[in-house]
Amino acid sequence: MNLFGGIEAGGTKFVCILASGPQEVRAETRFPTTTPEETLGKAVSFFREQSKTQPLHGIGVSCFGPVDLDRSSPTYGFITTTPKSGWAFTDIAHYLEQSLQTPVAFDTDVNGAALGEYTWGAAQGADPCLYLTIGTGVGGGGILNGHPLHGLVHPEMGHMRLPHDWQADPFAGACPYHGDCFEGMAAGPALEKRWGQRGETLPVDHPAWGLEAEYIALALNTLICALSPKRIVIGGGVMQNPELLPMVRRRVLELLNGYVQAPAILEQIGRYIVPPGLGNRSGSLGAIALAMRLSESRES
Repeated sequence: MNLFGGIEAGGTKFVCILASGPQEVRAETRFPTTTPEETLGKAVSFFREQSKTQPLHGIGVSCFGPVDLDRSSPTYGFITTTPKSGWAFTDIAHYLEQSLQTPVAFDTDVNGAALGEYTWGAAQGADPCLYLTIGTGVGGGGILNGHPLHGLVHPEMGHMRLPHDWQADPFAGACPYHGDCFEGMAAGPALEKRWGQRGETLPVDHPAWGLEAEYIALALNTLICALSPKRIVIGGGVMQNPELLPMVRRRVLELLNGYVQAPAILEQIGRYIVPPGLGNRSGSLGAIALAMRLSESRES
């Protein structure tokens, strides 16, 4: 069985795995995202060590962004205008290709997670589908006709502008680009800045969660109407509150107000808006799926 490398390159941590799917994970490591030199160096060292006994047939990278996915661009495979200090215009794909002498498939972290969930997880059989993460940042990826959704650049669902009731929520937002966009109002740093403590320390009945559900539901309402996905998977650290997802589902139904006449929403909302089937491995296994698809395309 061919083995592939997968990297979930996050702004907080990197996850590197050697696998051929969720049932065949041979090795895994996690480490903090520090400088590009140190972080990418650790990834290369991990795969070099693993490849001594198990040859790699390619590597997939699900990367935080924004990133350049245009293969005709001189900065293809780069992280571009990220606010993360030291990482703007970092070459990821070519560095890994040259260091490890193996093909590298490259996409956004959320497109990778969407592909992982579509291939092995909670979005199997649902095309089109969406994956959203609500954590340190907010992002969304999509699968359309079996492939990750690309366009002019790539989806930036976390930067949608949402209705903002300034009386109910006077918080100005935490996004350095847009202030009160989806990410600026609902990501983990926004929770901490608004309430003065990290989301995981807030009680499950804290008013923060009703507000959080409101912003997530507003975003989902827009995405459902605009993209008509057959399933929506929501992951990320903020979603660990077990009360939050049911609140989001209820509010989505209220906001749609019967306009979308689909049984999947009206009768089975609990199977329509779902947590990840791959748990915390959506991104890393999605990177494996990216590498496998690249290998198949090169062989065909």
